[in-house]
Amino acid sequence: MLKRIDTSDLELGMFVHKLEGSWFKHPFWRSKFVLDDPQTLDDLLSSEVPAVIIDTERGLDLRPKAIVRPGPEAAGQRGGGAVSEAPVRRPLRPQRPAPVREEMSLTSTAPHSQAREFGHANKVVDRSRKVISKVFLEARLGKTIRAETIEPVVEEIFASVQRNPHAFNGLMRCKRDLEYIYRHALAVSALMVSLGRQLKLSAEEQRLAGMAGLMLDVGVSHLPVDLESVGGDFRRIDERIFREHARLGHDQLLAGGVPEAVALACLEHHERIDGSGYPLGLGGDRISLFGKMAAICDTYDWLVNDALDQSGLDPAAAMQQLTQMHGAFDPELVARFIDAMGLYPIGSVVELASGRLAMVVSQDASNPAAPAVKTFYSLAERRLVPPSDIALAACYGEDKIVAAASSEAYAGIDFPAIREKLFARA
Repeated sequence: MLKRIDTSDLELGMFVHKLEGSWFKHPFWRSKFVLDDPQTLDDLLSSEVPAVIIDTERGLDLRPKAIVRPGPEAAGQRGGGAVSEAPVRRPLRPQRPAPVREEMSLTSTAPHSQAREFGHANKVVDRSRKVISKVFLEARLGKTIRAETIEPVVEEIFASVQRNPHAFNGLMRCKRDLEYIYRHALAVSALMVSLGRQLKLSAEEQRLAGMAGLMLDVGVSHLPVDLESVGGDFRRIDERIFREHARLGHDQLLAGGVPEAVALACLEHHERIDGSGYPLGLGGDRISLFGKMAAICDTYDWLVNDALDQSGLDPAAAMQQLTQMHGAFDPELVARFIDAMGLYPIGSVVELASGRLAMVVSQDASNPAAPAVKTFYSLAERRLVPPSDIALAACYGEDKIVAAASSEAYAGIDFPAIREKLFARA
């Protein structure tokens, strides 16, 4: 049962169904969660949130108010001489542990190993895809996009990146069963959170960055084209038509009350530092921070994603191309993006000194040039070989990366299929 209570009556173990007040002023991003963290409780009690809605079927109910009988002083004032009984309180039911639900695991930010986080990230993707597809459909129908609709998706992506900074992005490099428009939205959202984390932005700013990444291309829904005619890949839309999506998305987001920083990133994600971008031809510091970040994250994912008629760039090759696009992006932000993703991002195919091809499956924070890899191909024998794992940072120089592998040089190898298979094993 839903019940409205004063924020001051909150207790650990309650299930918060809704926080009253403006959504972006809440001290906690989620609108529905089990209140199981003392720090979160303290934040709420000291916040300006006037009241909350709790769900008594999913958490603790409000405690009954104590009934206190008058003491001796009060009795004397009424003229009675008898001594009153001690205050009597209604018995309180014992505390029961808060129910453990999937929502808790997907919004927790406690660190996880990469292997464990792959499973959580996959659940986040599956749940998010339904929300995003609905948002894009409703956008095409002219309905307003409200922040609270996409808030749960952003929260779960944010939490996944906090639990492990590489798992979600690695999964999106190797997952091929999503339509491009949804895969791109989820991937860019996670990339924006990762870059924001590397820049040491606040948790709230990271979430807003993630929301911006998720909504960058919502304006595509308003273009006078049938996405099915281009296989759902809006990169194939005529450039003159496609350019309108930035303004259209910005205007629709503002109309729905989405934070201005998010809508501005949508408007600016095709602007370039040298002023050569669109739709406004902005340059330098005239572009907002989120706009500069979005330009990098959007372009990177654009480069690595497969198209209908060709494979995307290898992630390491895409990183190198970003650094060579002089005048397009803020060089300092590009450097921080590489720090966040690794010199050889997860999913990169590399050549080893031992004469094998391998895929990067994990990063080593202390040595970005020496990630963990899984070998799969012998250059000497020119054939696939049984996979083996190598932690390059701990192999004492017995093997190392000598180059990023070029898909053109190994045209007979289906890199996307192998990447997906190896990543599933990893």
